[in-house]
Amino acid sequence: MTTTVNATDDAALTRRVPGMGGSLSGVFGTPGNAAYSGRVSENETGTEPKTESHDPAVPAAYAAFMREGWGERELDLPVAAVAGPAAQRRTRLAEAFPGERLVLPAGGFKVRSYDTDYRFRPDTAHTYFSGNQTSDAVLVIADGESVLYARPRSSRDTDEFFRDRQYGELWAGRRPSLKEMSDSLGLEVRHIDQLDAMLQGTGKTRVLRGLSAHVDRMVAADETRDSDFARVASELRLIKDDWEVAQLQEACDITTLGFEDVVREWDRVLEFGERWVEGTFFRRARAMGNDIGYDSIVGGGKHATTLHWIENSGPITPGELVLLDMGVENTSLYTADVTRTLPVDGTFTDLQRELYDLVYAAQQAGIEALKPGETFRVGHNAAMDVLAHGLEDLELLPVSAEEALDPESRVYARWTLHGTSHMLGMDVHDCGQAAPESYAEGTLAEGMVLTVEPGLYFQEDDLLVPEELRGIGIRIEDDILITAGGSQNLSAALPRTSTEVEEWMARLRG
Repeated sequence: MTTTVNATDDAALTRRVPGMGGSLSGVFGTPGNAAYSGRVSENETGTEPKTESHDPAVPAAYAAFMREGWGERELDLPVAAVAGPAAQRRTRLAEAFPGERLVLPAGGFKVRSYDTDYRFRPDTAHTYFSGNQTSDAVLVIADGESVLYARPRSSRDTDEFFRDRQYGELWAGRRPSLKEMSDSLGLEVRHIDQLDAMLQGTGKTRVLRGLSAHVDRMVAADETRDSDFARVASELRLIKDDWEVAQLQEACDITTLGFEDVVREWDRVLEFGERWVEGTFFRRARAMGNDIGYDSIVGGGKHATTLHWIENSGPITPGELVLLDMGVENTSLYTADVTRTLPVDGTFTDLQRELYDLVYAAQQAGIEALKPGETFRVGHNAAMDVLAHGLEDLELLPVSAEEALDPESRVYARWTLHGTSHMLGMDVHDCGQAAPESYAEGTLAEGMVLTVEPGLYFQEDDLLVPEELRGIGIRIEDDILITAGGSQNLSAALPRTSTEVEEWMARLRG
């Protein structure tokens, strides 16, 4: 997925895509919900269940009867795989702010339309440091201790159990109990009702803002303190440990299967167009992962020249190219971000191959430039050098390639548009609140994962290029782990060269 090379822009591009939490055997997720019309913020729910105007009345006799005769059971859950890494992360975060209270909300449901919510996806920092994926929870780190304040399963002593459309067990599914969450996540879990008393205590407090309106009101904001907290929480995610790398590899592997699904259904793709690609890939993401990591970009023909074309409503036309920028988010919420540009006919024309091979050469140069100690921009610079000279060979530049590459010129960027790399992890544009000197202006280190995704885009109304180039867009993107000796391509299972792409499509289409 494209981005600029500016860390601030990177943060602005970060997508908050609705997602579904993991299973009870790992980190917890909240079942899909039918929402309510009375928009009540998290932690301000009161005692009345959330219902709709069209719901039948509940007589006292029915309500009393529904509170009787239910068995109690606790699930004996194994410790979640993320529990150990999350504990270490909390220790590092606490060490960065000794003696202070740190508040990390998970966030709540977001309205899709009137009384319907998006599927819940927790805030990345909250889950990174807690492992929790349930809604409305708040992680508090203070005095060397970590406590998760969470909304547990519905009590059978209230109407919530059978009436509440957002949290009721009979409406939205069983949420884990406090004990189940604690046993699995390996940290103390208290009822969300106890949060207010904690927040009213004295002491310096930092909050990740904009996730819980209730928390934001409870704790007076300090812009400097809170923004510094967000920065550190983001920067701690820059280096991926072995467990995280395995999660990203899994996301890439499932993404590969999703791309293969699409090509296997090419007859349907030709029949139904971009929508079929989007739907086919989403099916794989939901079957084997949590969700898509961002809205899939399926650009057939001229749509490929729109960097974030997510409408995906156009045809897939023989003779043209189709750009597929798609990534699976796995159940631990780590996402892949991969782009391939395919010939709709299964074979590139001479012109398409020439342009594709140019983009491939640029990507390969960008990947080869990556290694510990190099600047974050080294891959971008290497890729742009190849593209600028290629545009010069195509006689498109108004100046020489060397002049165009001057930072005071960059006229070549008319046809490249975006930066070549962004960090990747639990967010598709990961670590977006890190300081520039740690990210866009910093150096690469072993354990970082970033994309390399150069592209060429010739708009259909660009009168400065030959007519045969207009409406062609090509991007190739892979997910690269920085290693001690250089780098490793986590998405290498998908073919990249023009010849490999043709052979791959022929094999899958049978």
